[in-house]
This record gives sequence, C-alpha cells and structure tokens, in this order.
Amino acid sequence: MTAQVTVGLDGSKESLAAVGWAATAAVLRQVPLRLVHVEEWPNTPEVPPPYARTLAERAESLLQDEADRVRKDHPGLEVLTERAGGRAADELTAAANEADLTVLGSRGLGGVRGFVVGSVSLTVVGSARRPVVLVRAEGAPATSEGDIVVGVDIYHPCEALLAFSFNEAARRGTPLRFLHSWTLPASYGYAAVVDPGIGEELGGHLLGGLDDLLEPWQKRYAGVDAAAMTMVGPPAYQLVEAAQNAQLVIVGRRSRKVPIGPHLGHVAHAVIHHSPAPVAVVPLM
Repeated sequence: MTAQVTVGLDGSKESLAAVGWAATAAVLRQVPLRLVHVEEWPNTPEVPPPYARTLAERAESLLQDEADRVRKDHPGLEVLTERAGGRAADELTAAANEADLTVLGSRGLGGVRGFVVGSVSLTVVGSARRPVVLVRAEGAPATSEGDIVVGVDIYHPCEALLAFSFNEAARRGTPLRFLHSWTLPASYGYAAVVDPGIGEELGGHLLGGLDDLLEPWQKRYAGVDAAAMTMVGPPAYQLVEAAQNAQLVIVGRRSRKVPIGPHLGHVAHAVIHHSPAPVAVVPLM
C-alpha cells in the first residue's frame, strides 16, 4: 500500500466534486493526491486514430487542469497524475488496492432518491481491499459541519471500521456518532406490546455491548468526542435518516464469496444509494 489518496477523474461534475473532497482528505492525511483517468480499452467500436489522439489530449488536459486547480487551492500538496488504459472498474480497483483511500464520484438524483451508482463504482466499492468513499456532485466538502455517522453491528468483528472511523474523526476534530439498530425477535410476539419494558431492557443491553466495544478505542483516542446510540428499526433506514445531517457516513463491507461479481450487503447498498452525505465503505474480514 502507498500512503496516498487516489481519486478517479473522468471530467463529470461528480468526479470533479470527488477531486475536491479527496484533496482535502489528502491534506488531512499529509499524503500525496493521485488523480487517475482511465481510458476504457478495448474501445467498441474501434476508435479511429485521429479521434483517439483527441481523446488522449482531452484526458491529458483534464488531468493537468485539475492538478493545477488542486495545487492552487492547497499549496504544498503533492499532486500526481496518471492515465491508465483498460477496463475502468479493473483499473480503479487495482489503484484502490494500492492507496490509503480512494474517492469516486457518484451521480445523484436529489435528496430523496440519492445515489445512482454505476457498475464501475459498485465494482470498486464491492471489490477493493481498502476504504472507498463515494461523493455526490452536491456532496459536502471534507470539512463541513455535522457529525461522522458510523453504522456498527456489534455481533460481528469490526476492528477495521472502528480504526478508520476514529482516525477520520481525530484528523478532522469531528464528533463520532455510532449507531446500532435492532428489532425485537419475532419470538417475542406481542410481549413487547403488553410489556414495553422488554424492549427497553434489550435496548439497554445492546447499548452496554456497544459501549464495551468502543471503550478501548475511546481510551486510545481520548480527544475524540464519540457517542453510542441504539435505535429500534431497520439498520438501513436508521442510517439513511442519520445521514441527513452528517458530513460523512461510514459503513462496513464483509467479504463474501459470490458466484459472479462483487457483493454489498443490503445495509451498505441502501446507504450508498440514499445517503445525501459522502459514504465511506470499509472492507471487513
């Protein structure tokens, strides 16, 4: 892994927003920013040589213009540019595996419908071995107001998620809000209606488990303001609701063997598609 922030650049307004977000992230990490433009190959139908040269010139100009803009906005930041040829999803996934963090743009359709994530972004997010952030064109910059919201499942290992979250909060001086959502098992039947204390007791037990999970990290990052919350309801819905006023949402992605293509759990998938804030997806064991 190379200590740098990588961002995919294709000239769209979403990718330009991703460059701005990634530049701030690189400054916070004190690492170089790497701008990557992928020329899809093989081209279908075959691109005539004169047109291919025009595309190459446009790509080079795009990279140079964005690099100059970033250097102007962030004096002292080292900016690298790279043109790659091949299938965009494969090239960006390979680049993501080499970087500390990768940032991609995602096309948004407004606050209600949220992200429309193309096959390239989904493949990278679902396959990369390192964290990937998706940013909308109207997404908040890296230092905006709002907490960092983290979805946590206390029943599965999530050390990588916690490490990433506390590091991000420490760099930005931003409060962390950890959420674990739950519902009463069907076996409880009408017991919770007759005796609401059953739900309160279970919620308190889960909150205690979340506090225990966070305790060693809070000691390690004593300067980070971290709060734990348990909420009743579907995890995906609760995270999307919490994302409305967040500057960043962080979710985990578990590695699963599937017959074809990358895999995203339903919670991560829902948050990616509907969060108005940038979403960081952290690979877990």
